[in-house]
Amino acid sequence: MGWLKRLFGMDKPKEAKVNPPTQQPPTSAASRPKTSQAPATTQQSTIPPERQGLHGEYDQSGLAKRVALAFDEDPDLDDIDTLYVAQTSTTVVLKGQVPNQAILDKMVKVAKGVNGAKSVDTTQVTVG
Repeated sequence: MGWLKRLFGMDKPKEAKVNPPTQQPPTSAASRPKTSQAPATTQQSTIPPERQGLHGEYDQSGLAKRVALAFDEDPDLDDIDTLYVAQTSTTVVLKGQVPNQAILDKMVKVAKGVNGAKSVDTTQVTVG
């Protein structure tokens, strides 16, 4: 069973990406002010990287899901089923057990490679 299925109860969506492009919220003509002058500044909200989902959409657990997808895509990590992934803001939190330090080191490296991950907390991981 893959990471996404085990942690989030979902199969890997088609065309899901570990680092998808950010989607901009659509601006409709009805929401624009009706003036003859263009606004001095246009403000578009962007989705913070840690909240980007698998397709670039807003997702509260986006970073954790994209890290799980990255683990699914790595043949050395796709069958580890004793570890869990969570997130606290821009920190990826790993919890559980791994068979050896080399696997944990690789997981940290893969997690740090996901856009939005500023750090990886392994204090709740046991090795062995």
